[in-house]
Amino acid sequence: MAIDTSTEVKAIARYIRMSPRKVRRVLDQIRGRSYREALIILEFMPYRACEPVLKVLRSAAANAEHNEGFNRADLVISTAYADQGPSLKRFRPRAQGRAYQIRKPTCHITIAVAPGAGDD
Repeated sequence: MAIDTSTEVKAIARYIRMSPRKVRRVLDQIRGRSYREALIILEFMPYRACEPVLKVLRSAAANAEHNEGFNRADLVISTAYADQGPSLKRFRPRAQGRAYQIRKPTCHITIAVAPGAGDD
């Protein structure tokens, strides 16, 4: 299946309070699949990362439909990745008056869709 990357439409969710590694586990499952298939997969996967990924995917499809006039049924996920965002630094009290730093990671989720072959 040939995907034309020149007509890619993307959506980005920034500063999501989740580890990028956990989000990548979900993105690996939907990369290269059709829009409908990805929706079904995300709906039934048991991970917390599915919710923001689903939101970004729907946004990318809406961008493609509204801005470029593509049909949602023909869309294919061409690229999907999660980059690391800034970490929130917090401190937890420990024994004998010490404080241990805790890093709460954030990530930026990017999903790009392109019109595929439409052979669903």
